[in-house]
Amino acid sequence: MASMGEARPRVSPVARIRTYAELVKFEHSIFALPFAYLGTFLASRGWPSPRVFFWVTVAMVGARTAAMALNRLIDAAIDARNPRTAGRHLPAGKVSRGEVLALALVSIGVLGLAAWQLNPLCLALFPLAVFNLVIYSYTKRWTWLCHLILGLADGWAPFGGYIAVTGRIDGLALLLGVIVALWVGAFDIIYATQDYDFDRQEGLHSIPVRFGIPRALLISRVAHGLVAVLALWVGRLAGFWPAWYPLAWELPGWLYLGGWLILAGLLHYEHAIISPTDLSRVNTAFFNVNGYIAVGYFLFTAAAVLVAA
Repeated sequence: MASMGEARPRVSPVARIRTYAELVKFEHSIFALPFAYLGTFLASRGWPSPRVFFWVTVAMVGARTAAMALNRLIDAAIDARNPRTAGRHLPAGKVSRGEVLALALVSIGVLGLAAWQLNPLCLALFPLAVFNLVIYSYTKRWTWLCHLILGLADGWAPFGGYIAVTGRIDGLALLLGVIVALWVGAFDIIYATQDYDFDRQEGLHSIPVRFGIPRALLISRVAHGLVAVLALWVGRLAGFWPAWYPLAWELPGWLYLGGWLILAGLLHYEHAIISPTDLSRVNTAFFNVNGYIAVGYFLFTAAAVLVAA
């Protein structure tokens, strides 16, 4: 890290943008962005308007960037002590705290602008969403429910996408938010097993620390099972099948079922490749599998919506 009297080396704007993208793990937007679009398609009962689609995308970029920048800023001291995270940009001195704070504030402003452009309800809920983004990073200091708080932050994606179209809250909007909250919270439990020893030493809270790794993985599996069950109910509320027996279904119902099978099957696979005695494939479960879930489920559901329109 450069000393206080030493000038920092000049870096090209392109390289700086690349550094910021790496800082906030921009590629991880694949987890939440498809669910935001899912909310817009289900609410529109077809293609969302280009205007809504654009501002929802802007809102998601702002929210995702703000959340990660705030997390890196708030957890910088903890990350520096953790061997797994000591190489991150702030502990390694690749960016300054001022830069990260500025990035977070600009991103919150972008999110607020998008909410203002969408509708009054989105703007009214904007402060609550920002509070959720900020508070998450502190919660592991005092509660093992931190995974659920993170899940709630991501649950704003489909919920926000839905109300961006309708301007109101209904049961389907809430259900979509709950599904993503449980999905993200449960795979964050899996991810937290990597820091089990460090978190115990630091006095940090998580479900693996509170209940042990075997029970934590069981809790995650149960939560993901509930996600699969609730996703079936989405098909019913969206009108993809008028009844629960397959003979009554038409093509939209079968398309949605295809997306549901991707979701349920990959959730099962995610848990099949890890165990309390073998956590070597946690990153595969976290990054690859969940990306496939988000994209696959969205594409099939969007296809069902468009066929039914």
